[in-house]
Amino acid sequence: MTPAIRVKGTGRKAIINARLLDPAAQTDSTGGILIENSKIIDCGAKVTRDNLPKDCEIVDAAGACLAPGLVDMRAQLRDPGFEHQETIETAGRSAAAGGITTIIALPNTDPVIDDVAGVEFIARRARKVGLAKVFAYGAVSKGIEGGEITEMGLLHQAGAVAFCDGVKTIASARLLRQALSYSTFFDGMIVQHPEEPELSKGAAMNSGELATRLGLSGVSPLAEVMQIERDLRLVEMTGGRLHFAHISTGESVEIIRKAKKRGLKVTCDTAPFYFALNENAVSDYRTFAKLSPPLRSEDDRQAIVAGLADGTIDAIASDHNPQDVDSKRLPFAQAAAGGVGFETLLPITLELYHNGHMSMLDVITKLTTAPAGLVRIKGAGTLEIGTAADLVLFDPDRPWKIDPYQFESKSKNSPFDGRLTQGRVLRTIIDGREVFADPSVVEGA
Repeated sequence: MTPAIRVKGTGRKAIINARLLDPAAQTDSTGGILIENSKIIDCGAKVTRDNLPKDCEIVDAAGACLAPGLVDMRAQLRDPGFEHQETIETAGRSAAAGGITTIIALPNTDPVIDDVAGVEFIARRARKVGLAKVFAYGAVSKGIEGGEITEMGLLHQAGAVAFCDGVKTIASARLLRQALSYSTFFDGMIVQHPEEPELSKGAAMNSGELATRLGLSGVSPLAEVMQIERDLRLVEMTGGRLHFAHISTGESVEIIRKAKKRGLKVTCDTAPFYFALNENAVSDYRTFAKLSPPLRSEDDRQAIVAGLADGTIDAIASDHNPQDVDSKRLPFAQAAAGGVGFETLLPITLELYHNGHMSMLDVITKLTTAPAGLVRIKGAGTLEIGTAADLVLFDPDRPWKIDPYQFESKSKNSPFDGRLTQGRVLRTIIDGREVFADPSVVEGA
């Protein structure tokens, strides 16, 4: 059954008998939350049925986890320009079903988000849809063509939370240096897709024995490593903030770990693809597993897990990249890269908890407080009194089989198709409004 999407009013309501996970306060406790006029007005053990106002709508969590809504710092919404793959509305519905309340959208739309009008369009459309809160990256270069720098200061003032060139590498050292230098005037962050363009041109998967056996062109993990090494020199030169997106190799983790110890302003994220899958997922030419960067070796996968556990990798993003059927139903070498990720972000990330690599609170931190802090979104990723009531209620142990054809996303290209996993979103609340409820919750209400 397709999950139910419900939008209720913003009256006084409470969620009680929950396992409260507050990554901002680093607390894992039992209690409840009281909501009024879209804000959290009380939180903790004292929020019980006996202490609530008589006119309060009550949800009994029955021990399920209640956490801040997830903050996804890397997603492609395809709107405007590619609405046959995704729209802000279908993305919002998919995000709600995945417990995501805040999305940071990449600028590689049509037209590109490289001016104030583009930033304002995304914000205006998201408010009209009324589901997940959507912020935008501003493009670093005009038309994301890697040439002339955009008016980053104006984009920042208009609401762009950081800057990148979408799925393209900022290949020009001159341009990246200029962007890093300029961003220091307003503490902006530049986000890099770390893949040396010439080395990765025409590659279909990770290089190595498997690529040779399948007869596919491969890109060496060194294409990622070399880009990171060059860019760290520019961080040293400028003092700017640089964030590496979706890192996928063990050597990248080690280089960034050392750079942090040296005090450089560098951060990074990864996506569930890179800690839950390896290159063997493409062994039958399965185009849903064709990603950018490509899935790597098992050693690399384990290194990504270790980097998350020791804090080298700051955050986890969905890397949501919807592709239509025609883009994927092609020979592997010609098929588009990318996978949808909103509705699998939480359950796949919870595997880190179930497998003993990270605590529950650390897992939730990587999905909430950490990304919110990186892009400087105030009030997100916390259960603090007075902040917006953006919440996710989930059962971390509920088993289910991933079926992309039940997703709310317009595109169904998930590399996790058929995977057995644990962890199910029960309710998603944005500004005190319930925007999603799992069918079992609705039927059991």
